[in-house]
Amino acid sequence: MGALGRVVLWLWLCALTRAAYKFWVPSTDFDAAANWSQNRTPCAGAAVEFPAHKVVSVLVREGHRVSDLVRPGSPRGESLWGSPATAWRLNPRLPQLLPLDGELVLASGAGFSAADTSLDAGCSSGAPARFRDPDRFWWYDPLLWRPADATHGLFLVDAERVPCRHDDVVFPPDGSFRVGLGPAARPVRVRSVSALGRTLTRDEDLAALLASRAGRLRFHGPGALSVVPEACADPSGCVCGNAEVQPWICAALLQPRGGRCPPAACRDALRPEGQCCGLCGAIVSLTHGAGFDLEQYRARLLRAFLALPEYQGLQVAVSKVTRSPPLREAAGREEAATEIQVVVAEAGPAAGSSGRLARALAADVAEHGEALGILAATVRASGAPVGGGSAAGLAGPGAAALLALLALLALPGAALLLVLVLLRRAGRLRWRRRGEAAPAPAAAPLGFHNPVFEVAGSEEQPPARPPSPAPLAEAGSSSHSYFLNPVFAGAEAEA
Repeated sequence: MGALGRVVLWLWLCALTRAAYKFWVPSTDFDAAANWSQNRTPCAGAAVEFPAHKVVSVLVREGHRVSDLVRPGSPRGESLWGSPATAWRLNPRLPQLLPLDGELVLASGAGFSAADTSLDAGCSSGAPARFRDPDRFWWYDPLLWRPADATHGLFLVDAERVPCRHDDVVFPPDGSFRVGLGPAARPVRVRSVSALGRTLTRDEDLAALLASRAGRLRFHGPGALSVVPEACADPSGCVCGNAEVQPWICAALLQPRGGRCPPAACRDALRPEGQCCGLCGAIVSLTHGAGFDLEQYRARLLRAFLALPEYQGLQVAVSKVTRSPPLREAAGREEAATEIQVVVAEAGPAAGSSGRLARALAADVAEHGEALGILAATVRASGAPVGGGSAAGLAGPGAAALLALLALLALPGAALLLVLVLLRRAGRLRWRRRGEAAPAPAAAPLGFHNPVFEVAGSEEQPPARPPSPAPLAEAGSSSHSYFLNPVFAGAEAEA
């Protein structure tokens, strides 16, 4: 079989086994601006400084003119150049000025020459350009990997951004790199490793590479790396297998933030399986059957849902995860140990669209679940945005201070209104509408009813009749108390 036939066979096997590729992103190239202390490559006339006690391989792609190339701790007068025009690759003093164990790989046309600091005004400060620590890159950092099949609208949870056990790992074929393998508690296992122009699928070959000088320059740390050529042949997908090392993954991801998660923009944030911090959105858990196909379901999500205008700005992650803890059905039979996790994340300020998409996916399962190989779907959603309602659109400390001031100003008015309501209920405060006649002042009780004649009085006066006004007291009287004698009440009425 020719070379072309082997390539075609390899691609066919990758498609059949649903192989996933993860590419290592950072490099230790000389011409990468991120590798220098000033976030730029050394300008013409600058002094270049490498760390003395670091092991590193550096690829140089272009020609550079620098004033000096020194190692920390070497005498400042010790210069690389035998003469101003001497190229670095020809200088016999090079081993004295580079790191104790390292290499410079010069691409075609690359090199170094001496230059006066007057060539570039930006180098007049005299501060050397320092090559950053090459040991800062770690295998378990999710930010340092890129999936080969990245698609707009889809994302991976944090634990799956790092190579899973069925993934093929690819390091830069034409660049220099250095990666720390992390703690030795658990060896890193992947399907294959492509590095230095070779694709390694056997542990013996990989171990030989790691033990070589080229391997020591590129891989370091107490951890171990091994390959297990085990493909994921299950159409419903395979569990990533990074649950045990997720603490290290999250520690590497959150190290720039001091190990703390950023505050979520919603109440009751969700933390899906494999995610380091809570997020705002929804989780749809699918119980799948034998006919479920993970890749076909991803394609259905992109075509039938994420392409719609109302779901623009949402990000969806679909993967098989371990069901934790295992649930039991009513009949006592234990459910499957795995489920399909669909994470819908809010990527923009608009809230609520993730919940609508989750409910739409559940309705789609109810209608087409049998054809899709899905037996059931459950939905969980995060709470309302922090701030709630129209205040959710405000952001920053200024908006919070404004809301607090408005609340403070509203407190006296609310307290006054409460006092007025309480006084009215107690009968000590009355108000009337405009144009309404004021009620007549109530007269003081100036007499009493004799209980002996209470029944007779009640028969003569209907209860709905208002009480008669009390008779006025005489002008010269000093007392306003009196009583009605019922014996003479009838005589006065006849008169």
